[in-house]
Amino acid sequence: MTTTRTTTATLLAADGVTHRFGSLTAVDDVDLSLGPGIVGLLGPNGAGKTTLLRILATVLAPDRGTLSLLGMDPASPSARTDVRRRLGYLPQSPQLYGGFTPLEMVDYVAILKEHTDRAWRRREAATVLEAVGLGDRMHKRIRTLSGGMQQRVALAAALIGTPDLLVLDEPATGLDPEQRIALRSVLAETAQRGCVVLSTHNTAEVGALCHHVLVMDRGRICWGGTPAELAAAADGMVWESAHDEPTALRSWVTGPGARRHLGTPPAGATALQPTLDDGYLLVTRLAR
Repeated sequence: MTTTRTTTATLLAADGVTHRFGSLTAVDDVDLSLGPGIVGLLGPNGAGKTTLLRILATVLAPDRGTLSLLGMDPASPSARTDVRRRLGYLPQSPQLYGGFTPLEMVDYVAILKEHTDRAWRRREAATVLEAVGLGDRMHKRIRTLSGGMQQRVALAAALIGTPDLLVLDEPATGLDPEQRIALRSVLAETAQRGCVVLSTHNTAEVGALCHHVLVMDRGRICWGGTPAELAAAADGMVWESAHDEPTALRSWVTGPGARRHLGTPPAGATALQPTLDDGYLLVTRLAR
């Protein structure tokens, strides 16, 4: 199994975490040790990423294994409550109340986290909505906002209370390029003091944002390292030609029309500089 970045402050630790849905093992014997920073979770559809993030967000309990979040065991009801006060979670498909305003929605999440000071809640809700670029929309009804704006409302709700652990499932969904850049700034600030774990299918986001990356496939963490190390995993194994290469692990047509191949290059082929996509595709192919 893979252990992530070395740090003196472990904020999240998992040992043999497993979760099943009937006969399907969605998360299979996962070990993690995470400290401050941004960790990107890559993997194909059905790899178990969302289930793992739901476990880290205390939405699901593991069937087997142990979990420590912010130095506490969420299996204990009292500890779980304490963890949730210091944890922010953005699910893949956030459920928002369309009749609420963004300010009311974020304030409601703060109430669920048992923040009882109403004046503080309102100030904090306004602050996080400003941080995600919704300061001028905080009094509009959520149902009148665009999909990207609603995604940012959900992100603001995850940021309420300055969380030490932020768990985000596809946070950039529906965001335009300018909003994605703003998201990076918000998450970078959180990562200075806490741990951000996010899943994405966008390797460019991982390269621009993450300190560490994990690749998950078939319920297991099959690779862990830095984004640069993931790209380097395909060093010497990427080449182009004008025709199909039957021995390649993976081939596809690029924008200019050439065919890019991943695997062991044939004699005479010139190896190309690998990208994060190349490293990710290689790691997931070799893991099967």
